[in-house]
Amino acid sequence: MRIVTAVAHRGDPYRVRENTIPSLRSAIERGADAVEIDVRLSSDGVPVLLHDPTLKRLWGYERPLAALSSAEVEGLTEGGVPTLEAAIAATEGHRLMLDLPGATYDAVRTVVGVVAECGAADRVYYCAGGRTMLAVREADPGAEIALTWTTLAPPRPVLLTAVKPRWLNYRFPLVDRDLVSQVHRQGLLVSAWTPDTRRSMRRLLDTGIDSITTNRIDVLQALRAPA
Repeated sequence: MRIVTAVAHRGDPYRVRENTIPSLRSAIERGADAVEIDVRLSSDGVPVLLHDPTLKRLWGYERPLAALSSAEVEGLTEGGVPTLEAAIAATEGHRLMLDLPGATYDAVRTVVGVVAECGAADRVYYCAGGRTMLAVREADPGAEIALTWTTLAPPRPVLLTAVKPRWLNYRFPLVDRDLVSQVHRQGLLVSAWTPDTRRSMRRLLDTGIDSITTNRIDVLQALRAPA
């Protein structure tokens, strides 16, 4: 069994509320090699950690993040929604995988700029679809990219040439040995999201995959072959 990169999805959400500093720290304590976080911009252009476009699911407020300033977000959540800057500081020495849901071109440039200002470009990589990753590549020619792909039809060569991903990032049910071998022949690595059962994780580990993103980082850690 291969040693794969264990990525904690939004931190350790089965124990601690997702995309919060305590959740990131909990995932790292349980052996995560990297932590995946979702980054969106507040109305005043501050990158913060939130997957949904509103605060409703996690914090009980219907208002969209895009209509709230970073100060308002801090007040409504009592500091629970961290800034990207705070998340980078809290995970010093560990890898971060930044998902950029719904990001505009300007939002991408803002996020990439904050990563650079924090001196974290060497431990941050990005995942999302083609349009967003093209914007990341333009903003940072040296960025590490995991191109999210949701179909078995391979990405077009012109897209791969433009994005220059290191990884192809698939929904886990799509991944099998043939797909992994095919992607490896292209000189790329394969990651998958988000299996949460032992059965699904074991199956993926047997495909030769390079990275798994899960909500149950402790389970994946226990299943990985010892270093």
